[in-house]
Amino acid sequence: MNENQEFQENENELNQQTNEEVNEHTAEAGQAGETASEDASEGAAAEKEGFDPAALKSEVERLKGLADDYQQRAIRTQADFDNFRKRTQKEKEDLAKYASSKLVAELLPVVDNFERALAAAGEGSEMESFTKGVSMIFRQLEGVLQSEGLLAMVTVGEPFNPEYHQAIMQVESDEYEEGIVVEEVQKGYMLKDKVLRPAMVKVSM
Repeated sequence: MNENQEFQENENELNQQTNEEVNEHTAEAGQAGETASEDASEGAAAEKEGFDPAALKSEVERLKGLADDYQQRAIRTQADFDNFRKRTQKEKEDLAKYASSKLVAELLPVVDNFERALAAAGEGSEMESFTKGVSMIFRQLEGVLQSEGLLAMVTVGEPFNPEYHQAIMQVESDEYEEGIVVEEVQKGYMLKDKVLRPAMVKVSM
């Protein structure tokens, strides 16, 4: 009887220990399953979002290239604008500088006629006062034109230069070597640093 009781107690203890081990392994299995499920969910989310380090690096490089391209375009645009502003400023300055060129050019024939009239005037007493008056008017006109920047060219004895001279004839000359202006037929004029009218000249040959 005592042996049966002891056997029964041992069997009950073994069954209890076995049940505890089964419960423990069952709990571990459940925890492992939850962990696996979480990992699977995270992997699925990452796959769903399309996260790819290589693709991300490629996109960063593409955006960097676009930024560099836009920066170079901005630099070129700024340079073009600076050049346009400088060119426009120079055009405005030239316009102001030579604003009177058309009027001065139209007055040059008047100056020519004044000079011809003074050269043809006689020296008699009756003409002297008239010539003096015309000369005063001419000098006054000449002074106004000079104040606008008009300057008569000096041509005789100078080497022929097509930028300033208009050759109408070649002549032989014992005084000058070949290619020198020997006579001025019509005066040439500069307006500031611009040729307003080239001089008509004869050139030695």
